[in-house]
Amino acid sequence: MCSQFNLSGKIALVTGSSRGLGLIMAAGLSQAGATVVLNGRHRDKLEAAELMRSEKPVHFSVFDVTVENQVQNAVKTIEATIGPIDILVNNAGINRRFALEKFPLKAWQEIINTNLMGAFLVSRAVVQGMIQRKSGKIINICSMQSELGRETISPYAASKGGLKMLTRGMATEWGRYHIQVNGLGPGYFKTEMTRKLWEDPEFDAWLCRRSPSGHWGNPDELIGPLIFLASDASSYVNGHILYVDGGLLASI
Repeated sequence: MCSQFNLSGKIALVTGSSRGLGLIMAAGLSQAGATVVLNGRHRDKLEAAELMRSEKPVHFSVFDVTVENQVQNAVKTIEATIGPIDILVNNAGINRRFALEKFPLKAWQEIINTNLMGAFLVSRAVVQGMIQRKSGKIINICSMQSELGRETISPYAASKGGLKMLTRGMATEWGRYHIQVNGLGPGYFKTEMTRKLWEDPEFDAWLCRRSPSGHWGNPDELIGPLIFLASDASSYVNGHILYVDGGLLASI
């Protein structure tokens, strides 16, 4: 591996990583040499994660990204027992689907709190050490919905659009401390969250027809872009949203 992309000696915290894209991205960081800390709200799911059986150094931390004192205590514990967090991946996110005029307030609040406020709370806690060390990488997992709206997911789009601008704000404020904050925006990948979409023949045909790539994304295709943003290779990249969408945004 090119030394610019080598993450050996780095500690990476990935929120919402007990399964799905979060777990896949955590595994990719581990393969690149990082010591990985998984996160989720349920200890049993984290303990059962396949990556925990890896021979490489992998840990987990149980906390809810929307609860301030849990976030602060967890970050302090990680840095005291494992080491300073060099890389933060704000991946924790949820979605709910309702027509906007019928969208339940509770569901709206859950989406905004998890997808947007959670990234703020975890970043604010982690960046304290990064500022002192004058070094760090924060990667916010955005979405194509940071740029586009679709029916029944307007609050999700609002949260991801907000996360795009929060990324730029973080980069603007923390760049002076040699901290790079960027976003990674997945397109349509086959995951459990998108199962209803890729099992829908009509939507599947629409996506494959409209995407220049002609197919859904393979989750492993996120690993290379993630490692780029987490490594020294992106030392002069700040406030950027890297969309990994098979060219879909370029073609609509």
